[in-house]
Amino acid sequence: MPCCNLLGLCQYDTNKLVRIQSVRLGSLKWSLNAAILLFICIMMLWNRKYQEFDLVVSSVTTKVKGVAQTRLPGVGDVVWDVVDYSGPSQDKNSFFVVTNVIVTKNQQQGKCPEAPRNGRLCRTDKDCEKGAWDQQSHGIQTGSCVKFDLLKKTCEVSAWCPIESKTTPPRPALLEAAENFTVLIKNNIRFPAFNFFRRNILPNMNDAYLRSCQRGNDSLCPIFRLGDVVREAGEKFSVMAVEGGVIGILIKWECNLDRLMQRCLPRYSFRRLDEKESNRTLYPGLNFRYAKYNTVNGVEERTLYKAFGIRFDVMVFGQVSTTTVLLDWLIGTSCYSAEVGQNYSEKKVEPVQDKQKCVLCVSYVDESNIRLVKRSLKKSLQDVKPMSFQPRKEDTGHLRAALCLLKPGAAADQGAQPPLDHRPDPKPKPHRPAWCRCDCCTPSSLPQEELCCRRSDGACITSSPLFEQLVLRRPLLEAVLLYRDPLSPPADRGRTTALRHCAYTQYISWRFGDASNDTHPAIPRCCVQRVREEYSSPDGQYSGFRPANMVSMEACANGEL
Repeated sequence: MPCCNLLGLCQYDTNKLVRIQSVRLGSLKWSLNAAILLFICIMMLWNRKYQEFDLVVSSVTTKVKGVAQTRLPGVGDVVWDVVDYSGPSQDKNSFFVVTNVIVTKNQQQGKCPEAPRNGRLCRTDKDCEKGAWDQQSHGIQTGSCVKFDLLKKTCEVSAWCPIESKTTPPRPALLEAAENFTVLIKNNIRFPAFNFFRRNILPNMNDAYLRSCQRGNDSLCPIFRLGDVVREAGEKFSVMAVEGGVIGILIKWECNLDRLMQRCLPRYSFRRLDEKESNRTLYPGLNFRYAKYNTVNGVEERTLYKAFGIRFDVMVFGQVSTTTVLLDWLIGTSCYSAEVGQNYSEKKVEPVQDKQKCVLCVSYVDESNIRLVKRSLKKSLQDVKPMSFQPRKEDTGHLRAALCLLKPGAAADQGAQPPLDHRPDPKPKPHRPAWCRCDCCTPSSLPQEELCCRRSDGACITSSPLFEQLVLRRPLLEAVLLYRDPLSPPADRGRTTALRHCAYTQYISWRFGDASNDTHPAIPRCCVQRVREEYSSPDGQYSGFRPANMVSMEACANGEL
């Protein structure tokens, strides 16, 4: 009984299909399949999953224009231009505009009472430590307690005097007129994967357009009024100008490079980036200090400005998309030539060969490409259809060797071997096999050896002078063997096998060049027979077809033979 249970575990069940000839059921089946396929296509189009995407690389430059006149307390009327209200420096992808200011005039190096802050008062000199300072100090304490006004006494400090005493900015803001300033934003973008460039100043935007365009009726206008920017960010310029803040100018690029839906235009949006409520943050707004120096009666003086303003950060986002799945399919179909499809496949796809399958390289003398075919144990190699083609890459070593051999006088060292055309035929030609095209092949019992040097009828490659020079020439083969093993003894009759295999290697390097290491060269039957006639085995026995990887002449002799 237990044995029966164990045998039952070894059973394998398969499903049985019942085919029903019914128009109604068949129509229902294909309707459901069509609905599913339509749903998949709609979702791909909706989510653009048929496209390839790339992220934007961006650069931004800005140019602010505007002039305002203000009356500063203790200073008088002051005209502000772009140099005055732009701040001391411009950050990357941002610009600053001064909107309010606190001025402390005629400061000189000296000693004066520190401004009272947070109840830091003194009564005697003991309350002041000489040389002390902290982060809130304007100078270094001298150790004396002096009067700040009629009611307060503070520690004396060595500093720029008088000390800046006012802490709250004026209301309304002194440079509230900056609301009417304008800024030109120049944004250049690039999508590296597609080598695609674009800028927000479009080709049709000339000088006349930039002088007159307005954001109110043209969303692509690259010139912005600062008041409009703050308003579109949901803020009021007159309120924000008092303490300052940070506004983000967002440029979003949505680009579609498909020809039928080609579009690549910027979209602008605005938002405030800092905390605007003074009671929710310790240091509200945005401000910095700078000074203007001059000399009066030989004494250096300065006017200190505590500037409040708005920083505008330009942030660029975007991606580009283009169709690649459909293009890949079109290139692989008959819409393009076979050569274009093959070249595209070789550039885009890295093939991985199955180690269990032997992929052979076939080179015909009347074709410029190399064929890749699967070895068949039943079908003649001459008749096997190719899986693909690949261009033949010249082996520079063989090319140099051929040029050297063709020089005048190069034939002087050929020995006593007669030229191929005058060599007597030792045996009568056998019956030509049906797959032979050169009339020089001998029959074979192995299908993988049934290969001719030609695809169409014509002269055999063994009749070429280069076949004699590069494949059969004994001095060259001996030199190659010596190059591989410099200490080997001189070649004799006992090394015929090595010379024969070296001749095969010479033919492979000559006719196949630098090919893939995952494939194996197939030598035509006529060439194998000619090599065996020249360097025959004493017992007449040969190993037959053996797949071997490519070996180039460059690797054998470094092209110097």
